[in-house]
Amino acid sequence: MMLKCLNFHLHPHPHASAITRINPKPSSHSHYPTTTPLFSTTKFHTTTNVQSNVHHLSLRRSPTFTTMASTKHNPSPNFDEFGFESDPTLTNDDLKPTRPDQRTFSKWEMACLWIGLVVGVPTYYLAGSLVDLGMAWWQGIATVVAANIILLVPLILTGHPGTKYGISFPVLARSSFGIHGAHIPTLLRALVGCGWYGIETWIGGEAIFILLPNSIKQSYMSQTLPWLGTSPSEFACFIVFWVAQLAIVWKGMDGIRELEKYSAPILVTLTSCLVIWAYVKAGGFSHMLSLSSRLTTNQFWSLFFPSLTANISFWATVALNIPDFTRYAKSQTDQIVGQAGLPIFMGAFTFVGLAVTCSTEVIFGHVISSPIQLLGQIGGFTTIILAIVGVSLATLTTNIAANVVAPANALVNLSPSKFTFRSGAIVTALLGIAFQPWRLLKSSESFVYTWLVGYSALLGPIGGIILADYYLIRNTNLSLKDLYSTSAFGDYYYSRGYNLAAMAALVVGILPVVPGFLQKVGILVSISDVYVIIYNNAWFFSFFSSGCFYWLLSRLTRKQESQPAQDPLLPPAN
Repeated sequence: MMLKCLNFHLHPHPHASAITRINPKPSSHSHYPTTTPLFSTTKFHTTTNVQSNVHHLSLRRSPTFTTMASTKHNPSPNFDEFGFESDPTLTNDDLKPTRPDQRTFSKWEMACLWIGLVVGVPTYYLAGSLVDLGMAWWQGIATVVAANIILLVPLILTGHPGTKYGISFPVLARSSFGIHGAHIPTLLRALVGCGWYGIETWIGGEAIFILLPNSIKQSYMSQTLPWLGTSPSEFACFIVFWVAQLAIVWKGMDGIRELEKYSAPILVTLTSCLVIWAYVKAGGFSHMLSLSSRLTTNQFWSLFFPSLTANISFWATVALNIPDFTRYAKSQTDQIVGQAGLPIFMGAFTFVGLAVTCSTEVIFGHVISSPIQLLGQIGGFTTIILAIVGVSLATLTTNIAANVVAPANALVNLSPSKFTFRSGAIVTALLGIAFQPWRLLKSSESFVYTWLVGYSALLGPIGGIILADYYLIRNTNLSLKDLYSTSAFGDYYYSRGYNLAAMAALVVGILPVVPGFLQKVGILVSISDVYVIIYNNAWFFSFFSSGCFYWLLSRLTRKQESQPAQDPLLPPAN
């Protein structure tokens, strides 16, 4: 066990002795020779029951010892306790590993995070859209639940390093993509987040507008201005919601945690009230239960797999940057148990959306699929107030957690000296306006969602590469020192800060998906059936193809580098 914990190095350590020698075999990641200490004295970092200093032989390029996290408590000491200084171009207070006093997310708070994420307008439509395509009601809900059970695996696996080392997604990405190469996956994730941020904010503003009195909605202020693309009233509601979100984000992760924690029970209560109302008014859910499948067996399976992929893509973005949240978890148990309820939450809320939508046909004589329009149709002062509170909370909890944290952290990682979490969040919010979501949604809603789902599917290879590197290559052992170092001898410097194996694997996962995406948006008229199948299963294909390709490349590269150099002070091997 002791041998498994040891990590040897090739580069100087801050506590190294003065005795040095010329490195007989320079690292493949370097371009110039260097001197390396023969022996060094460093602090031995293990679990809290080991508190001694030991001497060890320095032979490889990684920090002395990695932090071993207990499932009961995962301390994340500050940099001084590790005996090294971080490079100022790679860190600031938002990128440093979380301290023990920052580990405040319990099981309940992690579960509340997901309840807040799940309860929202887009989720409300999921099962209903599948039923519209011909599935039975139970098949639509089962598809949603199956997708989230599958997604739960990478969610928990990717969340592990966040809790163990207290690091965010951009810092974790450095281990597989390289110190500088990490900007590529984090900015890809950020771009999707900014797009969704604008769309969700517009939905929140739309809720405020629809629930306004008719006297305002019918005034000249509600007439569309050609140069703006929307009416002043709608734009004003959008800005009101935009400012409300920013006020919460300004408080940082603590503000987000408090929002999710206290919003969850309110959202569950309001959702329950809506279900009870629909059940009583419609005289039960018999109409929904009578909806049978309109598909043949072959038609069902041809619809099932792309639907499964689309539902996985729904949370594929959060599955990538989940370390941004799990780094604040008290323990691995808290992050695992707290996230385990995701399939249940998704199944329950999509059931609500489907049941209420089906009930509207009985109650009003026609289907009302939009929860915002439904609440406006119900009318009444109390209903309007509850509706504004409910829809606003649902959109806020989803948008802030899913679409602000990742882009803000990506910008911080891009330039720690210029960005903080707050300033990164402000830039994200401004980009949300620049996307002009009202034009995108009104001009071609199907294109926007096709683009977002397709782009989310491109995030699959990033997840596959990161998990292959962390579990199969590194066996969950990371070097915190090298994650914050630009030294050419650091474990994650690779080729001038870029891991070419990860870049190649990213391309391998993305390219086969492109033809299907181009056909989906109408750029290509016809493509081979193979590309159609690949696109319909884009997340699965890109995730596993990139992960496997990266693993093979890394194994081959490491095998070539693993030939041990003969130390001139040791006797020759027999």
